[in-house]
Amino acid sequence: MSAPLDPTSLRIAPLTRAHAEDLATWAYDPPYDVYDMVGADPDELLDPALGFHAVLAGDELIGFRSFGPDGQVPGWDYDDSALDTGGGLRPSLTGQGLGRAVIAAGLDFGRAQFAPAAFRVTVAGFNARARRTVESLGFVHAGSFAAARDGRPFDVLVRDEGRVLATGR
Repeated sequence: MSAPLDPTSLRIAPLTRAHAEDLATWAYDPPYDVYDMVGADPDELLDPALGFHAVLAGDELIGFRSFGPDGQVPGWDYDDSALDTGGGLRPSLTGQGLGRAVIAAGLDFGRAQFAPAAFRVTVAGFNARARRTVESLGFVHAGSFAAARDGRPFDVLVRDEGRVLATGR
C-alpha cells in the first residue's frame, strides 16, 4: 500500500477467487511462519463451510477473517459454546498496529452475521502481539494446549458477547 492505511476504511467482503489466489502466496517471517498460507488451495478457501472473508481497505485485500472450523487447531476440545474466528494480515502489513482494527471489524461483521453468544480465538503461545490485541478487545484466557500435529503450545481465549455488550467493550 502506498498511502497509510485508514483503519476506519476497513470492510469485510466475500472472498473472491483473486483474493483466495493472493492469500495462497502469503508467507511470514519466523516464528510467524506457523501462519503461512503458501500452498493453500484457493478452492478450499472459497468453500463457504470454512467461513473465509476478505478484509479490504478500499478495494485492496489487506487481510482475511474466518468464522468457524478454520479458527480451530487440532488438540483442543472445541464445543459449540462460541464461534471460532481467526484471520491474518498481509505479511507486509504485520507489526504496524493494524491488528486491533482488523479484528474489531471482523468481530462486528461476525456479530451481525452470526449473532454468537461468544467468540473464541486460538493463538500460538509465542504470539504475545496477537494475545495482547485480542485481550484489548475483551477476550479472556480459557486454557492452553499442545497442538496435535506438532506439539506447539496454543492459547484459547473467549469473549462473551453478553458481557461485552453489557459493558460496552
